[in-house]
Amino acid sequence: MDAVSASTDPELTEPLQPRRPYNGALRRERAAETRERIITAGAELLHESSIRDWQALTIRAVAERAGVNERTVYRYFGNERGLRDAVIHRHEEEAGIDLAGMQLDDIADIAARIFEHVSSFPLEPRPLLDPTLAEANQRQRDALLGAIAARTERWSEEDREVVAAMFDVLWSVASYERLVADWRIDSERAIRGITWVIELVEEAVRSGRGPS
Repeated sequence: MDAVSASTDPELTEPLQPRRPYNGALRRERAAETRERIITAGAELLHESSIRDWQALTIRAVAERAGVNERTVYRYFGNERGLRDAVIHRHEEEAGIDLAGMQLDDIADIAARIFEHVSSFPLEPRPLLDPTLAEANQRQRDALLGAIAARTERWSEEDREVVAAMFDVLWSVASYERLVADWRIDSERAIRGITWVIELVEEAVRSGRGPS
């Protein structure tokens, strides 16, 4: 190659551009944004159905909602369980719930926060109750309202309904099963605990202390 051709060759005459430095901070920021987008997508999917219905929260559905591929979701969360754990923590944050270091005086406030958050979810879909069980439930509700009527004549209808409903919740099979199955409390202690709380509510009603 002669001097003239060398001087006019752009690859030889243009100065070499320095390689862009690796920007680790920018990469971490983008990774955090992607992770946040995936968790938000999962939380949004849950908000579209009953809070007890997690069937829609799949890797595929969340990836589609977040606009990423499924491999990306796996890379950040490992598996579906990891994704669901991240989403439940997000819901706790949304509800303002901090279980770490909870004190006795915090329990009622945290319960209220939990239920306020749950109220933002649709109640449906719920499984249809067998007609026999539905009729039995109605008879129990009517009986509870009748049982407290004499002690709550001056109460509002709303307060009477709430108190009757509390008794209904306390003596429900679901309450008993939660104690026995989830807490591993034996049957005798579970029954004793539930009836203890029922008696506390009974005493409050006799004393004229309603939920308002």
